[in-house]
Amino acid sequence: MDKLKLHSPDLTAQNIEKLAALFPNCVTEAKDEKTGQLKRAIDFDLLRQELSDHIVDGPRERYHLDWPGKRKALATANAPIAKTLRPRVEESVNFESTRNLYIEGDNLEALKLLQEVYLGSVKVIFIDPPYNTGNDFIYDDDFREGSQEYFERSNQTDHEGNRLISNSESNGRFHSDWLSMIYSRLRLARNLLHGDGALFISIDDCEAHSLKKICDEVFGESNFISNVIWRSKDNSNNDAKRFSVDHNHILIYSKQSHWQPAKLHDPSKQTHFKNPDNDPKGPYFDGNPLNSPNFRENLIYDLESPQGTTIPPPKNGWRWSKGVMEEKIRMGEIRFNETGTGIRRRTYLRDTNGLPPSSLWSDLERTGHNRQAKYELLKLLPEDLFDTPKPTKLIRYIFELAKVGDNDIILDFFSGSATAANAVLDQNTEDGGGRRFIMVQIPEACDEKSPAFKAGYKTIAEIGKERIRRAGAKIRAELEAQLDGELPGTEVHTEITTRLANLDTGFRVLKIDTSNMKDVYYAPDAVKQTELTYQVDNIKEDRTPEDLLFQVLLDWGVDLALPIAREQIAGNTVFFVDENALAACFDPAVDEALIRAIAERKPLRAVFRDSGFESDDARINAGQLFQRLSPATEVKTL
Repeated sequence: MDKLKLHSPDLTAQNIEKLAALFPNCVTEAKDEKTGQLKRAIDFDLLRQELSDHIVDGPRERYHLDWPGKRKALATANAPIAKTLRPRVEESVNFESTRNLYIEGDNLEALKLLQEVYLGSVKVIFIDPPYNTGNDFIYDDDFREGSQEYFERSNQTDHEGNRLISNSESNGRFHSDWLSMIYSRLRLARNLLHGDGALFISIDDCEAHSLKKICDEVFGESNFISNVIWRSKDNSNNDAKRFSVDHNHILIYSKQSHWQPAKLHDPSKQTHFKNPDNDPKGPYFDGNPLNSPNFRENLIYDLESPQGTTIPPPKNGWRWSKGVMEEKIRMGEIRFNETGTGIRRRTYLRDTNGLPPSSLWSDLERTGHNRQAKYELLKLLPEDLFDTPKPTKLIRYIFELAKVGDNDIILDFFSGSATAANAVLDQNTEDGGGRRFIMVQIPEACDEKSPAFKAGYKTIAEIGKERIRRAGAKIRAELEAQLDGELPGTEVHTEITTRLANLDTGFRVLKIDTSNMKDVYYAPDAVKQTELTYQVDNIKEDRTPEDLLFQVLLDWGVDLALPIAREQIAGNTVFFVDENALAACFDPAVDEALIRAIAERKPLRAVFRDSGFESDDARINAGQLFQRLSPATEVKTL
């Protein structure tokens, strides 16, 4: 039962609704001069034009997408943060050796932290961001105060401190908030793409048009590849009020304009190749264009058919010069029709290098659908934990089109149920590849009434991590089952054993947190003289050596997924990253014996805790020892 409003009607709001019904293009979002908040408003310049039979003077016209908060979103994307990634070994699988990453935290912060480490290194970014439906939670980015108190005071956090707001349709910033959220993240994501990399974004009709404008701005219109229509449902909704919406958009953008998708060798797409006249070259297709895409003088000439008819050139001329055209006619590739009034080009199937992919993905066997994705997840997590997963078939088809190869990196910074990670594991299992994934997911709280919460999962991130664990365990169990009945030493037994040994089904969990350094490290002028003793060590007391190691990797731009070994040398714990790429010791009593032992290993980089040297002499001698024993080593302190 609805409640009484207990206030007089809002006539302005009613008038806006009436105008919106007549002139929907005049509805916009504007800042309230009194409160500073955004609200629904009317663009009076556009309304004046709608009501006029001549051009009305107004602001200078230009083609662009703008919204309240766009400049702030740009500033937010560019603003630095004092954050780090803290490892969680107990939540990881094969932490020391895996090359896969699962980052838990706000993806805007994650993208900032990954800028130096993975700049230009990611082959494919696939994201399925929250659709702007009026119910989804979106990210609220405000780094101006930089304190937890601000977020608590402004009710922008859930009970676990996650910065989330509900973007309801009644919100005056319904479109602006969503656009600001995605805009800042895409600007950072582009930096991570490899030169041959591509971005794939799944989106619905609500923001598809605006999202394309944003991507045109961030990636450049010349790098727009396709707006794919993916049939996401296998059955239509018979209860739909107007149309049953059975599709999603997948916007594809490349880092550079030379990017090309893989050609497909799909027999179902080659049925138009036939051989009715038993051509010795095999099946062919008549009908490909013969005109040149660009005008060139040497392509302008007449052709004469065997019947004596003159055929003039197309608008831009023929596709080839006259000599090449005559040779193709002689070889039978170009043929005249029976009346001699037209010609057609014969393309042979054997000469094609596959066919270009279609922008309509309606083959459910190839790209899957949402109901299939639900069943797929239920097999791993029967507790019915996630409502909107994507099918792994869809992601693997994207891998195929993007030509994702061995050791390439796949990034999904709206990881959700971690479908992309599951797809990477499946693909590597099938072909023995070494593709790597980086998943990023904010620890969004599960609804306390949801099956996920009742099953013990407090956040979406916990669901994603558990899916990867179970997917990896399932893959290994299936391979090990194949070994049963196979005699050791046989070709099959050796092949499966090798695959198991090389297959990486693990992942390294890293959580975004405040810096390991005390506040005085960033603002030394803020410390009082009475606090100097407390500030002798600039590292927070609750941080572990592993925490410090990963901050060093971030600051140095070292791959966060390199193998890590821990050794005891001269009574101290020393970390070696990728054998000799980095040596790190954060123990509190580093002496000359340890420094000498590390220097003799000749690592590329070495790092120590600034307050960890046994004495000032040890600190001074450290530089001299490395200069003498390993001059190429870059030595730093934390």
